[in-house]
Amino acid sequence: MTAGRPRCSLVAEAAGDPLEGTAPPAARWFLVEHPGPWGRVPLAQSGIDGAAVDALSAWAVAQGGRVVLVRRPGRPAGAGGTRRWFRVDSRPGHETISSGRFTDEAELVEAVDAPGEPHPGPLHLVCTHGRHDTCCAVRGRPLAAALAAADRGAVWECSHIGGCRFAPALVLLPHGYTLGGVPPAAAATVAQDYRAGLLDARWLRGRSSLPPAVQAAQHHARAATGALGVDALQLVDLKPDEQPDGSPGWRVELGHPDCSVVLHERTVATGRPLTCAATAPGRMRVFDLVELTIATDAWRSPG
Repeated sequence: MTAGRPRCSLVAEAAGDPLEGTAPPAARWFLVEHPGPWGRVPLAQSGIDGAAVDALSAWAVAQGGRVVLVRRPGRPAGAGGTRRWFRVDSRPGHETISSGRFTDEAELVEAVDAPGEPHPGPLHLVCTHGRHDTCCAVRGRPLAAALAAADRGAVWECSHIGGCRFAPALVLLPHGYTLGGVPPAAAATVAQDYRAGLLDARWLRGRSSLPPAVQAAQHHARAATGALGVDALQLVDLKPDEQPDGSPGWRVELGHPDCSVVLHERTVATGRPLTCAATAPGRMRVFDLVELTIATDAWRSPG
C-alpha cells in the first residue's frame, strides 16, 4: 500500500464499486497446500519445485484452470511432512472435488492427472495473500478465522484470487462462486447456506466458470426473482446485443427460472488506483441492466 493512501477495499466500498461480473475466470481449480511464505507471484516465487511449477502451469493453460496455494488458518510453521492437493471441477453440471497427498513437491507433476480420491463436502477459500495486497491480509484473516470457527474442516486460507478491492475474497468450491466483502459476523451463515445449496446474493461477485456478462445477468435475475439456489438461473444462451448508440451489450438467456437479461457493457475510468499496490488510476468494467424479462413479465430500467 502506498504510504498515506487509504486501503483499496475501503475506497471501493465507499465508492460502491459493483461486485457483479468480477469473479476470476476458472473452469477448474488446483489447490496445493503450502504453509508459506508465499511470494507475490505465488506459484513461481514461493520456492516450489520447478518441475511442479511447470506441470501446474501447463495444467492451468490446458484446462482453463487456476492454481492457488492454500494453508490452514493460523499460518502453521514449516512446509515439511505430508500435505494435501485438491483438484476441483467448477463447470455447471460437473461440480466435483478430488484430493490426494504428497510429501515431495515433485509428486505434483503426476498429481495434475491423477484420479485422486473423491472429497466429500465443500471447500471455502479465503484470500489472505498480504504480499500481493494489504487488504487481503487485513480483511481476509478475520474472515478465515470466523469461518474456521463455524466449519473448520472446509476452510483454507489461499493465495491471490483477484479483485483485491473487494477483500475479503471468499471462494465457495466446488461451484466456484466468488464473494466479496463478507463480514466475519456473517461467516457462519454463509457457510451453512452453501452447505444447504443456497447463496447470499449481497456478497456475490459471480461464478468463476461463467463469463462476466453471465455473472452480472445472474446477479440481476437473482434480485428480480429471489432465486438463491446454487444451481438456479442456469445459462441457456449468450449473444452480443449491440445497443442503439453502437456500444457493446449482451443478451443472456437463463433457465430455472426462465429469464432473459439485456446488459450494456462499459468501461469506467475510476480516477484512482484499484489495488493497494497499484500506482496509476485504473479502469473497471461495468454491466448496466437494460431489460429483464421473467417468463411473460417484463421489467425495463427507467430512463
